[in-house]
Amino acid sequence: MADSAPSYGTFGWFDLTVDNAESIRDFYQNVAGWAASPLSMGDYDDYVMSAADGTPVAGVCHARGTNAGLPAQWLLYVNVPDIEASCRACEQHGGKVLSAVRKMPGHGLFCVVQDPAGASMALFQPEIG
Repeated sequence: MADSAPSYGTFGWFDLTVDNAESIRDFYQNVAGWAASPLSMGDYDDYVMSAADGTPVAGVCHARGTNAGLPAQWLLYVNVPDIEASCRACEQHGGKVLSAVRKMPGHGLFCVVQDPAGASMALFQPEIG
C-alpha cells in the first residue's frame, strides 16, 4: 500500500503475460540483468523482476487464471485517482473495458482497457493510506 498519492497519469507498473513465464523470466534475467522473485498465485508462481539495486521494476506472469487470454505484450499500468470514472470515460470516448475492475489486495484496484486504435493498457487506482 502506498503512503501517499502517486503522480496520476504516470506509469506505475509493467507486467508481461506469457504462456511460459519461466523461460521469459530467464530471458530478462540474462538480457536486462533483472533478478526474479517468485510470487505465489496458488497453483503456480509469477515473478517480480527487480533491478540490480533490488528495486522491483516489472512482473512476468503466466497467461493463466485471470490473465488467460491476454496477449503476449507488455501491459502498462497507469495511475488514476478514480478507476470507475476512468472506465466510463474510456467507453464514452470510443474505447472498451476489457476486464472488470478487480482488487489487487494490499495495492489497489485495476482493470484492462483498450483505446479506439486497439492498444491496451491497465488502469490502476492505488490504495492510499
